[in-house]
Amino acid sequence: MRLSRHTRRLLLLRVMAWLPALAGAAPTGDALERTAVAVREPARAVLLGAALAGDRIVAVGERGIVALSDDGARRWRQASVPTSVTLTAVRFADAKHGWAIGHGGTVLASDDGGERWTRRLDGRRAAQVVLDAARAGGDARAAQDAERLATDGPDKPLLDLLLRGGPRLLVVGAYGLALASDDGGQSWQSWMPRLPNPKGLHLYAARQRGQTLLLAGEQGLVLLSADGGLSFRRVETPYKGSFFTAELPGEHGIVLAGLRGHAFRSVDGGATWTPITAPMPASITATAIGADGRLLAANQAGFVMALQGDQLVPLNAAPLPPLNGLLARAGAPLLALTVQGAMNVGAQPQRTP
Repeated sequence: MRLSRHTRRLLLLRVMAWLPALAGAAPTGDALERTAVAVREPARAVLLGAALAGDRIVAVGERGIVALSDDGARRWRQASVPTSVTLTAVRFADAKHGWAIGHGGTVLASDDGGERWTRRLDGRRAAQVVLDAARAGGDARAAQDAERLATDGPDKPLLDLLLRGGPRLLVVGAYGLALASDDGGQSWQSWMPRLPNPKGLHLYAARQRGQTLLLAGEQGLVLLSADGGLSFRRVETPYKGSFFTAELPGEHGIVLAGLRGHAFRSVDGGATWTPITAPMPASITATAIGADGRLLAANQAGFVMALQGDQLVPLNAAPLPPLNGLLARAGAPLLALTVQGAMNVGAQPQRTP
């Protein structure tokens, strides 16, 4: 399988370190079995995602690095991780229980606030789950695609993680990978047969609001479920480029953003769309809802932006390094995740020491 033009562009812009893992199965397979690379300053690594575990910040990134801070991003230390693949996202259900995903179909779990992690899924097992589901469904083409997935080896990244309540998880990623667990990752089911994604387009973002689930991805792909994920329909939008991130603000709102700064908002569940103007044509790689309810976005030009009306307005006067993620914290500066580490963004952008 070859990566699409959109995926090559995203991975080149977002994190240079992702490229070796996507290029072939062998390096990823080796990295799956190696413990995370130990570094002196984990907060200065390439970081892609972060979450709050109670008051603790847990950030993940290249080479299996998990960085922990218990003092609001002033001091950091590195957690124990059994793999050195790049980790792309992390979520915590409470102060103790969290999950992280990454390259090689990796899903990790922690029950101690991110101190230690155990593997719950890898690309080999994920491919077998997908293959079993395709064969059980009697879809010859899906079975053929799943067989190729298994033959390729564990080289497909997972790109977003959704906590669906309690121990229920959904992970999505390259080539339309979508797997769910109802027991915290002990067992898995393929959701790919229920997604109207016959081309196997990459899935970059997963969001939930009540019984509404939204998946967004490559070539303008937007899938919406109104029944908690039992079924999905494709939603048409004005843009056919890739959406790298999404949010579900309000009761019926949807915000999509992605390639070259293209962003759109719907207030009626995706029936109609309004363009959101970005200040520059740089890809938007992350969004978040701030503690004050504002929608925030980050782009590859190094700007954190807030939605005002139908415009994204920069919050920082000078550009930061290219941005990969945002973490909003009540009563604290916004934490930006960059290719040069974690940085607090306030009235004047400050780097965490």
